[in-house]
Amino acid sequence: MPVKSAFGVQIERRAPTKLYPFTRFFRGFEKVPIVRELFGARTAQVLRSQKVEFFSARFGYMGTSDVDGHLLISTNHLARSPIRTVYLDIVHELCHVKQFRQGRPLFYPKLSYVDAPSEIEAYRFTVQEGQRIGMSSRQLMDYLKVEWISPAEHRRLAKHCGLVAKTSTAKPHRKRIRK
Repeated sequence: MPVKSAFGVQIERRAPTKLYPFTRFFRGFEKVPIVRELFGARTAQVLRSQKVEFFSARFGYMGTSDVDGHLLISTNHLARSPIRTVYLDIVHELCHVKQFRQGRPLFYPKLSYVDAPSEIEAYRFTVQEGQRIGMSSRQLMDYLKVEWISPAEHRRLAKHCGLVAKTSTAKPHRKRIRK
């Protein structure tokens, strides 16, 4: 129902969101050992029921809704980022999906992004997968570099993930979703 405003306009406050099945766009994740570690015997069922929403923005990459646990993915990131980055980002977000399904908070507004328990767990998990697929410590350090954290936070995140290396000199390859 539209809301009437004092400005002489009506604004419909509930816009439909188009959600797609995760498996329509992302296949084979049910066979990935680390994803199976997340969801166990229910992995295929969880992924079949998982929803994804794509958005068009110049900036942004991926996120998980703290309202219903669906994935939010930038079409620009999906189309232009290196496939390994997209793959690891999906693994990272699936860790957040598990957290959401367990009723755990995804966001900690009073903590730095790199100190949030949800992010530490998801990044540790993602680094573990990066190691499994053969990434070097330097490549993992580069993966952890994102535009919204400082060099000190980057080092702290790496330490949380068990990586000990110099701060990455690479340009951040992912940008925060702007809400």
